[in-house]
Amino acid sequence: MANDNPKLRIEQYIGMKVKRKRVEQGLKIIDVARIANLSQGMVSKIENAQVSTSLDTLGRLCDALGLTLATLFSDYDRPEGSAQLVKAGEGMEVVRLGTEKGHRYELLSYHRGKRKSYEPFLVIMDDAAEVFPTFSHPGQEFLYILEGKIRYRHGNHIYTMEPGDSLSFDAETPHGPEELVEVPIQMLSVINYDESTD
Repeated sequence: MANDNPKLRIEQYIGMKVKRKRVEQGLKIIDVARIANLSQGMVSKIENAQVSTSLDTLGRLCDALGLTLATLFSDYDRPEGSAQLVKAGEGMEVVRLGTEKGHRYELLSYHRGKRKSYEPFLVIMDDAAEVFPTFSHPGQEFLYILEGKIRYRHGNHIYTMEPGDSLSFDAETPHGPEELVEVPIQMLSVINYDESTD
């Protein structure tokens, strides 16, 4: 990444970008110095963040590398961003009202912004004899079957689903597993809450 350290000094950022571009092009410091009409020592110091360079010098260096000043600085002020990685098997196990043994929900994202807008779950079911409750809650739900085969009820309709199949529906309409045809079943469930949902 261009700016992995948010406290990277501008000299370090410039040095890193210049060196990366030079190496990508298979050029040696002596080659770049000759093309830019700079000393080898100056190019080396710029790459190692040992000097603050003038715009004129930086412009010549960029020209030698086929790099515009705009491209050189394109990542410098990019927002840091934030993402949450949940490794396989490390999702937070949650208990949903009405679930019994053999039916596990793993919450795949715990990050909450100003509002709860969605909840992604990995749902694992391995007890074919279990009787499942019917669910009804706010929002829209999206199901994607990863493993196994299931007959899933939504309202008065029953859908047979296999790996690769997906189902989207209004979650306020009663829904839930009707029959576990082939276990174990793994499915991704994403509940999307509309703006009126708290």
